[in-house]
Amino acid sequence: MSSTDKPSSRLREIASALTPKLTQKNQISLNLSLAEASKVGPLLASDVSSKHLWLGIYLSALPLEAIIKTPTPAAVFESENGARKLLLANKQAAESGITPGLTVNAALALIPSLLIQERNLVRENQVLNELAEWAEKFTSFICIEQPSLLLLEIAGSLKLFGGVSLLRQQIVNELEDKGLSTHIAIAPTPLAATWLARAGHKVCIRDPRNLVSKLRAVPLHALHWPSTVCTTLNEMGVETVGEILRLPREGFTRRFGKICLLELDRAVGKYPDPRTRYQSNERFSIDFDLEGEQEAAASLLNICWELLLQLEKFLLQRQLSVQQIDLTFFFFRKPFKKIELGILQADNIAQRWFDLLKIKFENLDLDAPVIAIRLCSGYGQEFTTVTDDLKLSLRQKKYQDISIDNLVERLSARIGSDSVYGVMTVDEHRPQCAWQPRLLSERMIDHSSRLIYQENNHVPRFLTELKHAHNLVIKRPLWILREPQPLSIDNGMPIYKGVLDFITGPERIETGWWDHDGISRDYFMAVNPAGVCLWIYQNCGGKGSGDWYLHGKFG
Repeated sequence: MSSTDKPSSRLREIASALTPKLTQKNQISLNLSLAEASKVGPLLASDVSSKHLWLGIYLSALPLEAIIKTPTPAAVFESENGARKLLLANKQAAESGITPGLTVNAALALIPSLLIQERNLVRENQVLNELAEWAEKFTSFICIEQPSLLLLEIAGSLKLFGGVSLLRQQIVNELEDKGLSTHIAIAPTPLAATWLARAGHKVCIRDPRNLVSKLRAVPLHALHWPSTVCTTLNEMGVETVGEILRLPREGFTRRFGKICLLELDRAVGKYPDPRTRYQSNERFSIDFDLEGEQEAAASLLNICWELLLQLEKFLLQRQLSVQQIDLTFFFFRKPFKKIELGILQADNIAQRWFDLLKIKFENLDLDAPVIAIRLCSGYGQEFTTVTDDLKLSLRQKKYQDISIDNLVERLSARIGSDSVYGVMTVDEHRPQCAWQPRLLSERMIDHSSRLIYQENNHVPRFLTELKHAHNLVIKRPLWILREPQPLSIDNGMPIYKGVLDFITGPERIETGWWDHDGISRDYFMAVNPAGVCLWIYQNCGGKGSGDWYLHGKFG
C-alpha cells in the first residue's frame, strides 16, 4: 500500500476523538427512547411482592338472590328516572324472554305470574356482611368491595387448606350450598382479582409478571369507572384493559385524570394498594353459675337484671345497640331452655329488655331448678338516637315512648313473634290482591315511630299529618270483605240496610286482563241511613254487568 492510501495521523486523531462522542450520543438517544416507552403504559415487570394472594368473589346475581329464592320466574327492578326497569331476572324468567332493561309492565305482559320485587340495598349489604363473617373461617383479612364483591387475602391460608386449588374448591362448594351465583378469580393484587372476578374470568395468577397479560382481555365495564370515562373510551374504540395500556400515559392522564391511571398501576402491581380490613360486629356473652339450684321466678329475674346491666355497660362503652338477645337456662339433668327476645329498633337500655323478659316469665314453665344462666346478644350495630324536643312538658313526656314498636314487641313477648302480623301493600290495583300479611318481627324500621306532639295540643303530630294526607290520596276502606257481597237494587239504586247515598265516585278500576282474572268496575263511596260508610262497586262489563256489590267498610 502506498503512503497516499494510509490515513494520516491527523485523521486518526479526529476519528478517535469523534468516536466516543458518537457513542455517547447514541446512548443518550437510547435512554430517551426507553423513557418515552415507559410513558406508553404501566411497567410490564410488576413491582408487587409475590407474598400476597387475593381471592375475589363476585356475586353476579346478588340484587336478585338477596331477596328472592324461588324456582318460579322472578325478577328484581329499580327505579330509573321515574321508570321501573328490570335489573336482573332468574333463569326461569330469562327462558321466557325476560331481560334486564324491560319495564315492569312489559315483563308482566310476557309473564303475568312473574314475581317482581324492588331492589333492596339494605338486604344486599346484610348478605355481604354475613358472607364476610362466614369467610373468616378461611382467612383473617377480608375486604368488602361494594356493591357485590368480597376480597380474601389467602396467602397465609394455603398451607392450612392444602393449597390454592383445594381452598378455592371448598369456597366454591360452600357458596353453591348457599344458593349464590359467583365468579371467583385469584391474583397477586386486590384490584386485579376484583376486575377479573367481575369479568367472569376464572383464573388463578400466582406470578405477578403474568398480571398484564391476563388483564388485557378484561372489558371496561368490569372496572366500574365513571360512565363518562367509559363512554369516551368506547368512542375512541377502546374496549379492554389491554387497549388502555397501549395509550400514552401523559395523554391519558390529561384526558381522564390521575385516579384512573393510578388504578391501572395498582392493578398490575406498580404501586401498593392498601385495603381496609373488615371487622365483624362485636357480640356480648356472659355466664352466671348459681351457688345452688334456684327455681323462684323473682330470684331468677334479679339475676337476669344484673346480666342485662352488664350488657348495657358493654354496649354503652362501644356506642353499640342490639336487636336480639338470648337467655339460656341450664338444669342439672335436663336439656337447657332458651328464651329469645327481639325488638324492632336496636337499643342498648337494660330496662327495655327487662320489661319484655318479665312478660315472658308470666307464661314461662321451667322444668326443673336452674343451675346456670347464659346471656348472649346479637351482633352490635352503631347506636343511633333521637333528641328529645325541649318544648315537651313533663305531662307530655310520659307519652313520649308510646310507639307501634313497643306495642309489637310486647305482643310478641306475650303470645309469640309468630303470632303477630301486619299488612304490607303489593303492586296490584285489584283491591283483593293489593295486600299480603307479613310477620312484624321481620319488619325493619328505619325511622323512629315515637309520637311527637303539636306545640299547642296533645294530638300526636303524625296523626294530624296522616289526616291531612288522607284527604289527598284515593280513599280505601280499612276492612275489605273476603268475598264481595251482592247488593239488592231499588229503582236502580243499591240497598244496604236502606237506600245508599253516593259520596264520591265513580273510580274506574280495569285491570288483570292478562291472567284471566280481570275486573272492570266502577267504585263508589256510599253511606246508608244509619251512617255506615261503605265501599261499593258496579260491574261494567262481561258477566254480571250492572250488578252492585259491597266490597269494604270504612271505620
